[in-house]
Amino acid sequence: MSSKPPITVTQPFLPPLDEFIPYLERIWQSKWLTNNGPFHQQLENELCERLGVEHLALVSNATLGLVTAMQTLRISGEVITTPYSFVATTHSLVWNNLKPVFVDIDARTLNIDVDLIEAAITPNTTAIMPVHCYAHPCEVERIQRIADTYGLKVIYDAAHAFGVTHKGQSLLRHGDLSILSFHATKVFNTFEGGAIVCPDLKTKQRIDYLKNFGFADEVTVMAPGINAKMNEVQAAFGLLQLKHIDGALAMRKAVDQRYRDALANHPWLEVPALADDTEHNYSYFPVLVNRTHAHTRDAVYQQLRSAGVHARRYFFPLISNMPMYRGLPSANPERLPVANDVADRVLCLPIYPDLSTDDQQRIIDLLCR
Repeated sequence: MSSKPPITVTQPFLPPLDEFIPYLERIWQSKWLTNNGPFHQQLENELCERLGVEHLALVSNATLGLVTAMQTLRISGEVITTPYSFVATTHSLVWNNLKPVFVDIDARTLNIDVDLIEAAITPNTTAIMPVHCYAHPCEVERIQRIADTYGLKVIYDAAHAFGVTHKGQSLLRHGDLSILSFHATKVFNTFEGGAIVCPDLKTKQRIDYLKNFGFADEVTVMAPGINAKMNEVQAAFGLLQLKHIDGALAMRKAVDQRYRDALANHPWLEVPALADDTEHNYSYFPVLVNRTHAHTRDAVYQQLRSAGVHARRYFFPLISNMPMYRGLPSANPERLPVANDVADRVLCLPIYPDLSTDDQQRIIDLLCR
């Protein structure tokens, strides 16, 4: 085992502590700790401006954001989605008593394979929930055409996609709703947290009711809501993060480029290409271990870990292979060959603003032995 400190796959970006103290002092002075406080309102406004969207509702985490999104659009029956994602994507459907229907992924983008969506539609299908995996844009135009043809809603799990633009437009403007994650490991974080991007004020109002137990006022409950409010400390930290986000993104880009330059011609690693016509946020750096390599992905994972590099097999195991989902007809591995193959070969390498050049070179050297 290496004596050096472990290098994790991602670390939260933390601005200087002394910059955060004035925010905390204002919260203490106001005694407004949660429930649509001034920092909460300010962060919603500043995020809308930053992300190029009209309306956005902050939530305490992205999982509750996904759950609330389904309630907002009154989704029922079956929802077509990808098995290659974090478990919260599918869990949010089950918490709404919805049936997930898995569709295989595209080998190039690692997103849902749009060519397979129509064949998965049944009379019970009401929505499609794709994932912008690793912030790589889904084929949003084609997905929308399918949704329009069959009268389906589109809810994007955009957990990774903070600040991503595609063809000159915010990626978050597509679909009926998009859900962002502001978890500590994300490009932009509020410790825990998230947001639902919505197209109009009426939809935002319904989300705001639902995330606060359904309350419209002190005595009026509009719907069976949940407690998904973001508190003032989280919102304040988000406002501070926004002041530093451009620098953090630039540092992520530099880390990404060093990996790409060093691993471009690697004999047994594949590096997925970045999407064209896209302004990226460099949220993850996935690589695929070729099956022709003498060692398996798991062996490479263990070798890195033994050297103090904590890469992630992200996403593994595949959601459709987990005990609670593998009994679904759509979870049959024969129907999901690409997703199963990728899940068995993927490694996400460390990428975060504070990753030093020396530490990154150590990772590269371990992979190039």
